[in-house]
Amino acid sequence: MIVAVTGVILILFVIGHLLGNLQIFLGPAWINGYAEHLRELGPLLWIIRAILLIDVLAHIYYTVRLAIENRRARPESYRRKDVVKASFASRHMVISGMILLAFIVFHLLQFSIRAIDPRFAALPHDPLGHYDVYSMMVLGFTSPLVSGFYILAMFLLALHLSHGSSSFFQSLGLNNKNLTPRLASAGRVFAWLLFVGYSSIPAAVLLGWVHLRSHS
Repeated sequence: MIVAVTGVILILFVIGHLLGNLQIFLGPAWINGYAEHLRELGPLLWIIRAILLIDVLAHIYYTVRLAIENRRARPESYRRKDVVKASFASRHMVISGMILLAFIVFHLLQFSIRAIDPRFAALPHDPLGHYDVYSMMVLGFTSPLVSGFYILAMFLLALHLSHGSSSFFQSLGLNNKNLTPRLASAGRVFAWLLFVGYSSIPAAVLLGWVHLRSHS
């Protein structure tokens, strides 16, 4: 239940974060204004970040704990292991989650703390006096390695959510012969729509559809 609840909180954040980031396609004023509105939250923004951090840590802790308990329930491995029902995503939830954690740390260091790319510190504010988040995103994603890692992380996120979003309802007891397959299908569609949305940003930068604008 804890894994399910903490997971749905993260899903809501992922949706909101995507809607904010997609504003890069509307131009610098939109994405920079969005970032400025977040900063205007002041202490409330740090409270939200702290809650999300606690939520992430709790989700990881209890997911790993569940995996350990499941393994202890059968200390002897199967002589022959034929997967009947479990999907690839469900069998690798812990691994995909740990890689995603590494990505989150990298992502925060790159864009929030700005400790990875020295070019970010030299960027001037946009004409409205906002931090130029637009240019940071473009500069960051012009690196094929950074964009590749980002897209890989979003692929793993989609795998993670393709199982997690549907299993959440099962954890709440919403599980029957007719409902379960529909929830599983909806979860997969939802997960891959998120993948397309997030991956479209670095892909657009690499293809030159989104590029740096003049500050003059």
